[in-house]
Parts: sequence; structure tokens; C-alpha cells
Amino acid sequence: MSDTDPSTEVRGNAICPEGLQYFADLLQGRAPSGPCPRCLLDLGLVRRLPDGTLAAIPPRLAAGAHTERLERAIEERRKALAAVRTSISLAQEVYLDSYRNGDAHPVRTVHGAGTIGATVSAAVGSCQEELLTAQPGGGRPQEVLDAALVNDLAALGRGVRQRTVYQHTVRSDQPTLAYVEQISRAGGEVRTLDEVFDRLIVCDRRIAFVPDPGAERSEVALAIEHPGVVRYLVGLFEHAWQRASPLRDVSGGRLPAALTDDIRRTILRHMVNGHTDEAIAARVGMSTRSVAHHMRWAADRFGSRSRAQLAYLIARSGFLDDHPPTEV
Repeated sequence: MSDTDPSTEVRGNAICPEGLQYFADLLQGRAPSGPCPRCLLDLGLVRRLPDGTLAAIPPRLAAGAHTERLERAIEERRKALAAVRTSISLAQEVYLDSYRNGDAHPVRTVHGAGTIGATVSAAVGSCQEELLTAQPGGGRPQEVLDAALVNDLAALGRGVRQRTVYQHTVRSDQPTLAYVEQISRAGGEVRTLDEVFDRLIVCDRRIAFVPDPGAERSEVALAIEHPGVVRYLVGLFEHAWQRASPLRDVSGGRLPAALTDDIRRTILRHMVNGHTDEAIAARVGMSTRSVAHHMRWAADRFGSRSRAQLAYLIARSGFLDDHPPTEV
């Protein structure tokens, strides 16, 4: 196989107007002006003789040699494509065999943040119909958003329906809002919830990615292709999606009062259940300082002097009773 760029091997050469005039001059015995246009040499319509002069070649003769070279290059590429397809098919069989257990389908462990990112990007890149994403934890780093934007816009450009659930707290995170604005303009749908289940990505309802609950979140993920498990995870996503509030206007950066109340109830519910401020902050995607601010608000409202008393007063007040989700 040639080491040259495959795109140049099969690219057709177009004759330029200057080349046509130069070719006509040669045929009629006139001395052409200037150097021979490259297109004539590439097409084989002009050849340089040993004495340095140029000779016009009959087009049918030139075509035979030129098209034969192109056909050989195309045939080589066809063989290369067939070899790649065969290799991928063989690798797929080995992949399935290594995880197959009876009728079970694979659940694969992916180690390392870089490998996880590359694996997810490959899955999103091959997504053809639907991409579902749940992203808890508040705003994401700018570099993560930039990388996600490239993949997501490409998927939307292919006609993939994309739905994403964030937590309410991203409504005040400007980098995430800027990302959401571009995704929404491209046709993506984004909603927010007071608290979502763990991080989840589902591509075409064929493969799902979730963190390994027994390992460091960013270092180990599970790639799940068992149809039943994928259906279960899609069901969890749909339940969260129905309860979430559409993120229609991302220009403000302030949470509507109803969503602030939702976040506050979630924070206080965790407090009543015995979680620390640090644990609550991780769950709802905000800083510990913001959680402490909500705690001070609750202490002032309910007139409590200790955390235990505050939990008791909130629990008996009915403040944590369920409220229907509010659309904004």
C-alpha cells in the first residue's frame, strides 16, 4: 500500500482553462507561453521528453493510464475498508465472548478518567437517534463543557434527539448556562431538578454509562449493554425528566423563587435525615457556604437554637411536604 495520503490517490484532477489553452497550443505547433500547467502533467495529457521538450498526448491514451491508476487506488481502499470491517467484526466477537455468561450481556468496567472520556466520546460519536444525559453536581468545569459541546453539537447535527437533566443550581452557573444556550439553539432539550439520580449517559438505548458506586467517581465507570438494565436506567431518566422543570430562559442567572424553595426543601430534607453540610452540598451541587446560608435562613424562620431542634421543628411543620414541580 502506498504511503501517500489516500485522499490524493483517488482525487480526480480537473483541467483548468489555462491548461486547455496550453494543450491547444501544443497540438497546433504554437509555442505556449509560460510553464506547463500542473493539471496537464497530472492528467498525463502532456509529457516531458528526454530532451526537455513537451509533447501533447492523445486524451484517450492519457485517460487509460490515468483512470487505471485511480481504479487501482480505489480498489486498494475497498480492500482496506473490507479488512477494517472484518477486523472490527472479529474484535466484536472477542469482546462479547469475554463478557458473555450464558445469555447475559456485557457490563464492562472502564478505568481512568481519560479512558472513560474517550469511551463516552466514541459512544456519543456513534449515536444516531437519542442521547439521554443526567448531570448532577451543579456546574461543570469549563474544559469539560467545551469538550462536551463539540460532541453534543455534532450529535444534534446528525438529527440525534438530546435530553439533559441538571440540578436547579446550574441556573446560576454562567459557564453551564452558556453551554446550555448553544445546545438549546441546536435543538437540545434541557431541564433541571432539585436532585437527580447519579450521573447517567444513554446512547440510542443500547449502551449506558454510570459511575461505579464502589469506586472513585471520576476513575471508574460501568459501560452497560444489558438490554434490561438499560431499559431500567432509561425508566429512571424518564421519571426524573417528567418531574424536572424546563430550562427555557438561560439569560438571567437567578433562580426563580419556586425553584429556590425546591432547593431549600431538598437541603433541609437532607439535614433532617442527618446529613452534614458537606454531604448536602455534594448532593445538591452547591458550595458548603451556600448550604450554611440556607440553614441560617431556616434557623431564623423556625426559631431554633440547635441543629437537632431545627430538624425537629422542620419535620413537624409540614414544610417538607411534597409540592408539585413548577414550570418556568
